[in-house]
Amino acid sequence: MEPSNTTQISRFLLLGLSKEAELQSLIFGLFLSMYLITVFGNLLIILVVSSDSHLHTPMYFFLSNLSFVDICFTFTTIPKMLWNIQTQSQVITYEGCIAQMYFYILFAELDDILLSVMVYDRYVTICHPLHYTVIMSPYLCAFLVLISWVLIALYSLLHSLMVLRLSFCPEMQMSHFFCELSEMVQLAISDNFLNNIVMYFVAVLMGVGPFAGILYSYSKIVSCICKITSAQGKYKAFSTCVSHLLVVSLFYFTALGVYLSSAVTHSSHSSTNSLVMYTVVTPMLNPFIYSLRNQDIQGALKRFYFMPRLKGPIS
Repeated sequence: MEPSNTTQISRFLLLGLSKEAELQSLIFGLFLSMYLITVFGNLLIILVVSSDSHLHTPMYFFLSNLSFVDICFTFTTIPKMLWNIQTQSQVITYEGCIAQMYFYILFAELDDILLSVMVYDRYVTICHPLHYTVIMSPYLCAFLVLISWVLIALYSLLHSLMVLRLSFCPEMQMSHFFCELSEMVQLAISDNFLNNIVMYFVAVLMGVGPFAGILYSYSKIVSCICKITSAQGKYKAFSTCVSHLLVVSLFYFTALGVYLSSAVTHSSHSSTNSLVMYTVVTPMLNPFIYSLRNQDIQGALKRFYFMPRLKGPIS
């Protein structure tokens, strides 16, 4: 049988998290709550960092970019899932599926790259404190963010173009609540060998590279902290990395869970649970981790909260 051309594709069916009708309201309420918490939590981080001059440093510049990416990351998947539940429809168009896949890859990989850039900032802070302002100049920070966006946009475009060459049946069912790259490749009825090669090769390259950079930077950071003689100095140096270390651990453990659940268990339920952790829970927890473990953020939040009250009586 000749595979149908991709131009004949009209829609995909997203099966979502559960087929049970009585659970749809619970799922809708739960994911709507998590989505709103994610958006408002990360938006608050962006507003606080931009409005407080004490936080106009490279570390918080990268953090505000990470928060923006996390908002966009959840926006690519959750609103469509909530819309499908509300309208009792599982349909997403072929064009919508390609677009969703593109932006999902874009923001997921930007998360990865920004975490690597942030650990480099921590490395310079602890290992080269006297040269910090020279090394981490505003131009370098802006360049690192810009080059990250450009490279990951091209990376995501590569995967999207590779999927566009595939052929599918007129109506396909996807076991997840959004269009995920590996599942789309496996659902193709045309030859997907080249797609699999490119997908896994580039994924390993883009995943292992930043992770290796993070491990190397932290090995240097630990080495520098061990050379500090005072216990108070060691604690102060280590405390600057705690929040980032927690976010990195959460990101990579959930990403590893997604990979293992899809490559080893072949269980759609297990894979979906891992994807929920990766795409929803992690972006939601990031603002809490940085605000609860960071005294600068806590102080800025207090100033951000009390400033309108202090200005109120005067005006």
